[in-house]
Amino acid sequence: MGRKEKADKVSETLLENYERLYRFAYSYVSNEQDAMDIVQEAAYKAIRSCETLKNENYTISWLFTIVRNLALDVQEKRKREQPGLIEEYLENKEEFIVQIQDNCATELREALKLLEEKERTIIVLRFFEDKKLSEIAEIMGENINTIKSRLYRALQKLRIELGDMAYFVG
Repeated sequence: MGRKEKADKVSETLLENYERLYRFAYSYVSNEQDAMDIVQEAAYKAIRSCETLKNENYTISWLFTIVRNLALDVQEKRKREQPGLIEEYLENKEEFIVQIQDNCATELREALKLLEEKERTIIVLRFFEDKKLSEIAEIMGENINTIKSRLYRALQKLRIELGDMAYFVG
């Protein structure tokens, strides 16, 4: 694959995943403008150095790595500029954690809306109501193997929808 094809693939992946990359950057810097700047800088760097990408199957992972590194650079720059940032974080840690949990819950609610009704019901019963698969099968009047396959399918859909956030949610 030539440079032009790689650049096209990177550009296409950037466009398809802009919001995910933005949210990822925002999770690091908690500032809309900084997050947008990070994604823009990542796009520039990715297209400029696309020939270093060995396998196009890893394009999205490569982009997330670039965004993460740029976000860490912004954080490091802030630390140098604001020596009291750690103290401020420690003072407001509970509030910060609640904000992250709220953001994750919102993302999860939106992702759940994309599931079919039966899949959503299984996810809610299993993970929010802590029901066993046999109990879910009984509640839904379905075979336990049907429940297992729907659960697996629903989890796959959520992993795809939530992307890298799924690793942070737990």
